[in-house]
Amino acid sequence: MLLQLQNISKTYQDGSSSVQAVDGVSMQLDAGEFVAVQGPSGCGKSTLLLTAGGLLKPTSGTVTIDGQDPYSMTADERANFRARTIGFVFQQFHLVPYLSVYENILAPGMAVKTKANPERAQQLIERFGLTDRQHHVPAKLSSGERQRVAMARSLLNEPELILADEPTGNLDHENAEILLQFLAEFASEGGGVLLVTHDDRAVSHAQKAIHILDGKLTSPATAMNPV
Repeated sequence: MLLQLQNISKTYQDGSSSVQAVDGVSMQLDAGEFVAVQGPSGCGKSTLLLTAGGLLKPTSGTVTIDGQDPYSMTADERANFRARTIGFVFQQFHLVPYLSVYENILAPGMAVKTKANPERAQQLIERFGLTDRQHHVPAKLSSGERQRVAMARSLLNEPELILADEPTGNLDHENAEILLQFLAEFASEGGGVLLVTHDDRAVSHAQKAIHILDGKLTSPATAMNPV
């Protein structure tokens, strides 16, 4: 089992009141699986994803990634574990504006206790069709190109798991399909993909779909027909 969430809850305090963003969610994801969590804006999808990725400690419950609990680690250990194990892809890309495509892709190599891997970065540039754009800064790229850079960056350290938060939200149909096919390919090669979205196009590429509303799962995992 690559990822397991057991009775995860997350509560935010707002003065004297509290907001239950995630409420008792349990799920698992195996290597080679592409699972989509679908629900409307504000339903707890992003909170669930950040918690699953070791970025947001749950109020209660346990997260296990590749047999380890990231929240039992020190902050430095957890950051290094995330960099080695997880690739993140977000709707807003989160590229460094003053770095080139090549430098943005290479950046995660600086977060782990290994040497940066220029050869791996170059391979990813070619794989994602960015050779002619590798010296451009993000402002010179289209939305589709920026998301391809973000996807390539997530793969630099050869992670076991990709967590994607609304990755097609800023893309047109053609570029959304390209990204989703890359995610499906990653899963077919033995990686795990957990994607949160409100986009039916994204769900159609997953092997399983889970629905969430008001922080709770409203249906069990449903098998899909992968595209």
